Amino acid sequence: MNDLITGSRYLFTGAKLLLKPGIRLFVIIPFLVNSLLFTGVIIYGAELISDLIRYLSDKWSWLEWIGWLLWPLFVIVALTIVFFCFAILANLIAAPFNGFLAAAVEARITGVRVGDNGGVGGLVKELVDGIKAEAIKFVYFLVRAIPLLLLFLIPLVQAAAPLIWIIFGAWMIALEYLDFPMANHGMLFTEIRGIIKNHRTLAIGFGLSTLMMTMIPVINFIAMPAAVAGATCLWLDHIKDR
Repeated sequence: MNDLITGSRYLFTGAKLLLKPGIRLFVIIPFLVNSLLFTGVIIYGAELISDLIRYLSDKWSWLEWIGWLLWPLFVIVALTIVFFCFAILANLIAAPFNGFLAAAVEARITGVRVGDNGGVGGLVKELVDGIKAEAIKFVYFLVRAIPLLLLFLIPLVQAAAPLIWIIFGAWMIALEYLDFPMANHGMLFTEIRGIIKNHRTLAIGFGLSTLMMTMIPVINFIAMPAAVAGATCLWLDHIKDR
């Protein structure tokens, strides 16, 4: 439980660093990407959910009397998928800049700069590597998300399915953001996963607080850079030297 609370606090630790000299420049682009994508995804997602609920109600009218039970579960899953896919899409575009942000945070804390891009050629490589890394994480997510979604169809088990799904979402978010500072040290996603498994409770605590921030209107616009900075601090304090 202590590790869960400790991990959750690093999101706020990261948020406090966003306006510090040498860091704030790398917050601007992720902030703009976050704002534009979040607005579009919420509007589009709300329309899809509304149309789907209307379609199901028209097709199977008997669902109306148990709607009070089915729709809350549906909304929890739908919102989690929307928010997580939004984070994947936003990070796909902003991934290279998030790598620079993680490097800037680490440089401010330790005084040592990592991930030198080596000029224009290095920047292009950083862009390509960032997109590849996001694609790998997305496949990792899909392979595990589909079986977990099936839990909602199994009697008795479906009662615990929303909690299992939220924990899985928190784990994925932790992997997503811890990848940036660790990749700056030349680590691949498979290696990063293996290391973070040894700090699972810390990671889930961090992921839960980040997941909650993404669901708060307006505040969620700084969720991405705050999570990158917080994940970097978490990496430096609890994972790097262990």
